Amino acid sequence: MPKRGSDQILLLSVILLMVFGTLAVFSSIAFFAQSHGTTAARLVSAHIIKMGIAFLVMVFVSRINYTVLARFSRLLMLLSWILLVAVLIYGDFVFGARRSLSVGSFSFQPASFAAVALILHVSVLLHEKQDYIKSFKRAFLPIMFWITITCGLIAIEDFSSAALLMSITVLMMFVGRISAPQLFGLILIGLVGGTAFVYTSAERQSRITQYAAQITEINNRHFESGNGYQAQQAHIAIAQGKFFGVGIGKSTQRDFLPAPYNDFIFAIIAEEYGIAGSFMVIFLFTIILIRGIAGIARRAPDVLATLMALGATLMITMYGFVNAAVATGLFPVTGLPMPFISYGGTSMLFAGLMMGILLNISRYNINPETRFYNG
Repeated sequence: MPKRGSDQILLLSVILLMVFGTLAVFSSIAFFAQSHGTTAARLVSAHIIKMGIAFLVMVFVSRINYTVLARFSRLLMLLSWILLVAVLIYGDFVFGARRSLSVGSFSFQPASFAAVALILHVSVLLHEKQDYIKSFKRAFLPIMFWITITCGLIAIEDFSSAALLMSITVLMMFVGRISAPQLFGLILIGLVGGTAFVYTSAERQSRITQYAAQITEINNRHFESGNGYQAQQAHIAIAQGKFFGVGIGKSTQRDFLPAPYNDFIFAIIAEEYGIAGSFMVIFLFTIILIRGIAGIARRAPDVLATLMALGATLMITMYGFVNAAVATGLFPVTGLPMPFISYGGTSMLFAGLMMGILLNISRYNINPETRFYNG
């Protein structure tokens, strides 16, 4: 297939998000550094190194033909299952749940790896089964086998990530022409299963209760402690930012917000850069969403590339939008990072990998009107 250059607007959007992330992490991580016997400069340096590695991964993957990556999807899925089981047994506790595995000084979260593997494999399966895609037995059930096990293993310790990943795969299945009645049944099962997961965990129930309280009565007792306290401090940060913000490095809520460098980093951006800065971050994610779907996925050379581009775009942008929605009180607390901005190596690395896939597919884009290659 003839190739052209990668999508430069997409690449520029990612670079700008990384710049925002570096500044926000520098502003928000001082208190965390002090409480852990280190310095903000050291943690920011570590963040920049991780960001550089993610960028190199993105560039490297953007040079690998997407069909090559697709060949290893099944192997990646099996490896991700092994890691997900391992983290349930040997994982380190992160915010009260086993979410990461440590090997020496290296630590990573298998759920992020599993999400990438599942998106790749679902794309491959939908592509391979197009000739009989409406078949319940030959198409729907085999695809659901991989989705159910993967999301189930993730949900045991990280329900938010599992729910978002399930939503992404449902959208991919819709685009992949899975039967509407089958998808409706899947959504219904997902809602029932999600409800069951919520009611079997006191922590999840607390988040839903607090969320319901904050949108009905702001002076509710649930808003003063636990997850309600997190939302309250995020709202204070956003309110203090007004339109242009209090200025770089002048956040006061970073000393009160839990994980201001990760889960609630959007609140720090809103405080220091105001509505203007917050809008810019959302605008950059919106550009990625539009370019990824309307530009790259729509112009992809085949069904496999379309689905891979769709999955990669949704994974990056939905994580970003959900993180912002949590900080502003539109969603209950989820614990999901903001891609390319939040502190953390695992999320940064796999966001870079997904963006690399998207950039690679953009090199093979065709004109949807003429169906001939451009360049």
